[in-house]
Amino acid sequence: MTDRQNTTACDYAALAGRIRQWGEALGFQQLGFSNTELGGAEQRLHHWLAAGMHGEMEYMARHGSKRSRPQELVAGTLSVISARMDYLPDAAEPWRVIDDPQQGYISRYALGRDYHKVLRGRLQKLADRIATAIGPFGHRVFVDSAPVLEKPLAAAAGLGWIGKHSNLLTRSGSWFFLGEIYTDLPLPADAPVADHCGRCRSCIDICPTGAIVAPQVVDARRCISYLTIELHGAIPPELRPLLGNRIYGCDDCQLICPWNRFTGLTAETDFAVRHGLDAPQLLELFAWSETEFLRRTEGSAIRRLGYQRWLRNIAVALGNSPPAMEIAAALATRMADPSPLVQEHVAWALSRQQNVNDAS
Repeated sequence: MTDRQNTTACDYAALAGRIRQWGEALGFQQLGFSNTELGGAEQRLHHWLAAGMHGEMEYMARHGSKRSRPQELVAGTLSVISARMDYLPDAAEPWRVIDDPQQGYISRYALGRDYHKVLRGRLQKLADRIATAIGPFGHRVFVDSAPVLEKPLAAAAGLGWIGKHSNLLTRSGSWFFLGEIYTDLPLPADAPVADHCGRCRSCIDICPTGAIVAPQVVDARRCISYLTIELHGAIPPELRPLLGNRIYGCDDCQLICPWNRFTGLTAETDFAVRHGLDAPQLLELFAWSETEFLRRTEGSAIRRLGYQRWLRNIAVALGNSPPAMEIAAALATRMADPSPLVQEHVAWALSRQQNVNDAS
């Protein structure tokens, strides 16, 4: 086959099988296919937005129905290829880091190379492989880069079920990235899998800020991942003590999930830990200049945070640390920071360290 017209005679079921094989060869752990029907997910999204649970993430409402209706985002879309790639790296034991107030916890997904670049490149290679086999076809590749309901699409494609923490979950855990190819190919849809959370509510109970307000419903305004990554302004003072030493994201709901006991470590070298950020010392991170921050986060998802919010988050973590002379001294060096955002959080942290002399 050399052109798009030849796909009319294509055995799409056989093609789907070949696409799975090509995807596996490209490093994906699982591929699935779905149609574009997301009515139930669209209704849940509308309720979530109406409740204001998206916080400052205005982009969640900006594109209207394009997010829940793939054919409106990309005209001609008939089916969606959803792909999963595991990312859990060989890193320091998470709970040990979380329990050490001298260290900063960074969500495991951000310890290696920016996943957007990795998955987008692999998905484009998959699309190119399909085109080589059947000729040119209409498609667009997405990796958390457009108004796409990736988790409902992946669930519809049989890649897993949406757990009570709102992440996609499989019998081998939830430590994976998702990406999609919107296509104009009528690929046969896979069957969804059953929900296997049962009566377990471990993720709900462990959330440090109580952000999981109901099964599959997360109030982003209380979520540590939102507060440390998506929020551009000041972290609400009443929530700061609950962040502990989590300086970029939060994995508690995944760490406690029983299904994640069955997760294996990724073989992807791109997701290997960089610069020792799996168990970094807070005071060392706080001493980074902006130049060093940019150098150490080159190619990482962390860089999108920016230097000011990086210092903001670390200041909160230092404020949550037991009083110590060296912490107070480090915070004092930032009191005249050019950023009012940094100044505010440093002042808060210093107030938490006010008993340092008594402690010493």
